[in-house]
Amino acid sequence: QLQLVESGGGLVQPGGSLRLSCAASGFTVSYSTIGWFRQAPGKEREGVLCINSFGSTSYADSVKGRFTISRDNSKNTVYLQMNSLKPEDTALYYCAAVPTVQAMCIISQTSYEYWGQGTQVTVSS
Repeated sequence: QLQLVESGGGLVQPGGSLRLSCAASGFTVSYSTIGWFRQAPGKEREGVLCINSFGSTSYADSVKGRFTISRDNSKNTVYLQMNSLKPEDTALYYCAAVPTVQAMCIISQTSYEYWGQGTQVTVSS
């Protein structure tokens, strides 16, 4: 059974950092496209960044230079490193997967088949 489990969320002060994890089971992340999305209260879910099986990435403009995505194939896990966090980064963060090899990744939620339950990130002083 294909499953994604996010972890690592929490409360952090503005300017701080967090690393979120997306642990996958039932498929191999190195042969998949993994995306991170977020949904703030009262707002629609939006794409943050993604990585495909070739290691190519795409980023939303709002997180360029602050967030990075990486993958540990040995742990079948994808990470979202978030630096210089801002209050507007507060949201429920989800990882999602397309368990096939793709030439490029797109941070459009309609492109993804499987979703985790999400982990809450709150940026506040």
